[in-house]
Amino acid sequence: MTEITITPMEDKDFGAVATDLDLKNLTDTQFSELHAAFLKHGFLLFPDQHLAESDSISFGERFGELEFGGAAMANQKKNTDGTFGKIYDLQSQLMRTNVGNEAWHTDSTYKPISSKIAMLSAVVIPDEGGQTELADLQSGYESLDEQTKELVAGLSAFHSTNFSQANDLGDFPDIEGDEGDWTSELKTAYGEVYHGEAYLRPLVKIHPETGIPNLFVGRHAFGIPGLTRDESRSLIRSLIDHVVSSERRVYSHDWKVGDTLLWDNRRALHRARPYDYTKPRYLIGTRVAGDPASELAYYPEDPAAEAGRIALTEELIQLRNETKDKMYGATTASF
Repeated sequence: MTEITITPMEDKDFGAVATDLDLKNLTDTQFSELHAAFLKHGFLLFPDQHLAESDSISFGERFGELEFGGAAMANQKKNTDGTFGKIYDLQSQLMRTNVGNEAWHTDSTYKPISSKIAMLSAVVIPDEGGQTELADLQSGYESLDEQTKELVAGLSAFHSTNFSQANDLGDFPDIEGDEGDWTSELKTAYGEVYHGEAYLRPLVKIHPETGIPNLFVGRHAFGIPGLTRDESRSLIRSLIDHVVSSERRVYSHDWKVGDTLLWDNRRALHRARPYDYTKPRYLIGTRVAGDPASELAYYPEDPAAEAGRIALTEELIQLRNETKDKMYGATTASF
C-alpha cells in the first residue's frame, strides 16, 4: 500500500497538498491519516482526483452526515438527463447568490446547525478567474492583540443570508412572493437559505475536535448584542480584514479540472473570485453537516429565535435605504 504524502503549503500558516492516494478507494488506515492531517492543516488539496458526484458523496460521508452531497455548483441549468442547458442570467437569484459568495464567509452559519466541512471538485472551469480562496481563522485569532482578544471573548453576532445579500449587493430575496418564475423546486431550495431567521453565534469558536480557538466571523454576521449598529459593523469588518491582511493566512486556488479542495468550515473563511459569467463553470459541491453538540445555535421554534428575527427585520429596513447604489440596487429577483 502506497503511503500518503502530505505536503504543507509553502509560506502559509495552514493548508497542505495530499498526493499518492485515490479518494475513491481509500482504506480505513489511509482515511484516519488523512483526517488527522485535515485537522492539523485546516484544508487539503487533492490534485487529479476527477471525482464524480457519487464519489463526492461517498468521500464526504466518511466525515459524517451530509448537509447535501454531489450538488452541481454551476452557472447553468442542469437538465434531468445530467446535461447542462442555458447559462443563468446575472439577475437571477442563483447568480445573485453566486456573486454574493465572492465575499468572505463560512458555510451554513445562517442555519440552526452550521456545517463542519465543505468540499468542491472541479469539472468545468473558466479560462480566467473563478478561483476559490481560503483564509485561516485560527492564526487570525492567534495574531490578535490581547486587548482585542478580551473584547471579543464574550461577544456574539447574528448570522443571516438575507442580511449578507442585502448588505453586500443590495439583493433582497423574496421566495414567498407570487411574482416571477419561481418553481416549487426553486422555492424549496432557496427556502433553506433565505428563510428570514438569524442565528446567534460567538465571535470566538473553540474548535470541537482540536480545542483551539478560532475567530468565527464572515459576511453573514451582523448585529452584535450590546454594541451599537456602527460599533458592531466596524468590529466585524475589522476582524475579517485582520484575518485576510496577511498573505500567510490566505490561500488562492487556481482550479484545474480534477482537483478536489476540502476545508474545515470551523476554521476557514472562503470566497469565490469573479470570472466571465457568460462562460460555463461547474464544480461538484458536498457539505458535511455540523455536530449539534458544537454547531447548533437554536431552532426557529425556540424562544431564543425571536431576538434574531427582530434584529434582522430592523437591519433590513435600514439596508433598504442604504443599498440602492449597490450592484442590485435594493431589488428582488423574480426567478
